[in-house]
Amino acid sequence: MKQSMEKNSVGIAILGFGVVGSGVAQVLEKNREQIWRKASTWIEVKYILDVKDLSATPCAACAVRDLDPILTDSRVDIVVETIGGVEPALEYTRRALAAGKSVVTSNKELVAEHGAQLMKLAQEKGVSYLYEASVAGGIPLLHPIKQCLGANCIQEVRGILNGTTNYILTRMFRDRLPFGDALFEAQTKGYAEADPTADVEGIDACRKICILASLVSGAHVAPASVPCEGIRSVTAADVAYAASAGYKIKLLGRALMEEDGRIRAYVAPHLLPSEDPLCCAEDVFNAVVVRGDAVGDVMFYGRGAGSLPTASAVVSDILEVLREKDMPKDVDWTVTPAKEPSANTPLLSRWYIRIPSDPEQLRQKLGQVTFLSRQGGGPEESALLTEEMDAKRLQQSLSGLGSYTAFRVLED
Repeated sequence: MKQSMEKNSVGIAILGFGVVGSGVAQVLEKNREQIWRKASTWIEVKYILDVKDLSATPCAACAVRDLDPILTDSRVDIVVETIGGVEPALEYTRRALAAGKSVVTSNKELVAEHGAQLMKLAQEKGVSYLYEASVAGGIPLLHPIKQCLGANCIQEVRGILNGTTNYILTRMFRDRLPFGDALFEAQTKGYAEADPTADVEGIDACRKICILASLVSGAHVAPASVPCEGIRSVTAADVAYAASAGYKIKLLGRALMEEDGRIRAYVAPHLLPSEDPLCCAEDVFNAVVVRGDAVGDVMFYGRGAGSLPTASAVVSDILEVLREKDMPKDVDWTVTPAKEPSANTPLLSRWYIRIPSDPEQLRQKLGQVTFLSRQGGGPEESALLTEEMDAKRLQQSLSGLGSYTAFRVLED
C-alpha cells in the first residue's frame, strides 16, 4: 500500500498553526489510513506557514515564513487557511486562488465578509473555496443544507451558534451564577478569550448566521446589516424568571426567508420553552434547526468549536475538493446584497419584559400580559410575558417608563 500511496498523493499547505491548524495536521496523521481508503490519495502536509518559530518542533522541516514557496510549488494543490481574521488571511487566500490552488477555511469572519468574492474568484480559476468549518465547528451543516436538503426551499435557520455564550447561560441557569462569575469560569476553562467581546456581544454568532443566511438566500448578507444583541444584559434574575415560567434563555442566530425573497437575519437572546429541541444543547454544545418546505424541521447538534472537531470539518472539505476536482465550480451566493426585510412585514412574537414599573400601568400600556412571580429582582420591578407584537409596538408601548430588558419568546 505504501508504494501506491506515494504514487497517488496530494500536497497541502496549512496557513496558521494554532488550535485549528495543528488539529488539521493531527487528524491527517491520526486517521491517514482511513483517509486513504476514502480518497484513494495520500494527503501530505508539505508546508506550514506561521508567524511563530517552529524550528524546535516536529514541524520544522515543512515550516515557512513566506507564502511564495507555497504558491510556486506545483505539488501543492490545496491550501488550508486557519489564520483567522481578515488580514492577512484575505490577501493570502486571494493569492492562493489566483495561483490555481483550492482553499479550505475555518475563518468565519473572512467568509462572512468576503466569501462571495472569494467563491467567484475560485470559480474563475477552476478551483474550490470551501468553508464547512466556518460555522458550527465539527457539526456537518453547510454541506447537508446545500446537498441533502437541496430539494427544499429553506424557510428558516435558527440556532445556538456560539459555545461560549451557551456555556455561560447554562451555568447561569443550573446554578444561578451571575453573568460575571459565569464568564470568569468560562475564561478559566479556556472556553472564553481574555477579551470575550466577540462572543458575549453576539459578534461571533452574527458572522455565522450571515454565512447561513447567505447560503440559503443566494445573496450576500453582510454582518453590518444584521441587528446583533449579545448576552451582557442577561441577569440571574432573568434566568430565574424564565425558569419559573418553564423557559430557558438561549442566544440565537435566526435567518427567515420571506415570501418575496427578502431575508430577515438577527442575533439576540430568546426565551425558549424548556422542551424545545434546541434546549438540549447545553455547556459548549451548538444546535441548529433548519426548516425546509418539504422536510420540515431538521436539527444538527454537536461540538461547535475546538481543535479536533473543527479540524474534522476542515479535513472533510479537503476530501470534498478531491472528489470534485474535475467538476464545474458553483458559487454558493453572489456578491449582490440580500434584500432587507420590508417594514410592511414586521416580525411578531411574545416578549419577556423586566422593568421597574407599576403592574397596572403595564396592563394599560401592553394589554393582555402574564406577570411572573418575583425571582430576586428589585423591589419595584415587574417581570411579565406579553401578547404577540412587533418590536416597534413594544418600544412605543414602553416609551417613557424608563430602562427595561426585553427578549423575544420563541414558540412554534
